[in-house]
Amino acid sequence: MSLTPNYYKDRVCLNVLANSVENARDCYQAAEGHVVLGVLSKNYDSDKAAIEDMKKYQAATENALSVGLGAGDPNQSQMVSRISGKLQPQHVNQVFTGVGTSRALLGQEDTVINGLVSPCGKVGYVNIATGPLSSQTAEAIVPIETAIALLKDMGGSSVKYFPMKGLAHKEEYQAVAKACAENDFLLEPTGGIDLDNFQEIVKIALEAGVKKVIPHVYSSIIDSETGDTRPEEVKILLDKVKNIL
Repeated sequence: MSLTPNYYKDRVCLNVLANSVENARDCYQAAEGHVVLGVLSKNYDSDKAAIEDMKKYQAATENALSVGLGAGDPNQSQMVSRISGKLQPQHVNQVFTGVGTSRALLGQEDTVINGLVSPCGKVGYVNIATGPLSSQTAEAIVPIETAIALLKDMGGSSVKYFPMKGLAHKEEYQAVAKACAENDFLLEPTGGIDLDNFQEIVKIALEAGVKKVIPHVYSSIIDSETGDTRPEEVKILLDKVKNIL
């Protein structure tokens, strides 16, 4: 099983949540394999329970598993690192301060590990205080280039830019995309992305020259009654990616 996500034309891989193994399989097929399926560590009482269950997702999707925190909860950081080390998924979600631990426990360079940084209201800068303790303190505002260098130092693969609130921070996002392109780093736009703004958000990253983009599309395509991500809307997202590329 591959340890790296299956990008469409080597540029874009979707990231959506899976509510069950069956839902994961359906979304994987709808995306023609160009997706990683988010399963949240927060939904499990123990490492053992998470590992046992997530293995089923790996088997159903050729390892297209994205180990998630759970609404970016920094308190899940250590659990994510521990279970990812055992599971060896294609994708790991981390707060900024958890990246090094995850990479060390994975013991390889192939799995994508993102590091969470947040918009701060200032173009060209981001807040990196997203860890369990640091998120409770004053913001740590640094130039986006510095944040990328720090993530690289820790073995990170990508910037997870969250919460974007769709295009509310468009100018800041454009600066992040430019920096990722110039510093050979992946970008994962996250938060408030839906079928309407998806194309513009992905396009901004690709046109800036970002090598690989992993857009996270979560609640906007989830059926509120079943909790399932709608496979037909995953297909629409893939069609939009094909349209851009």
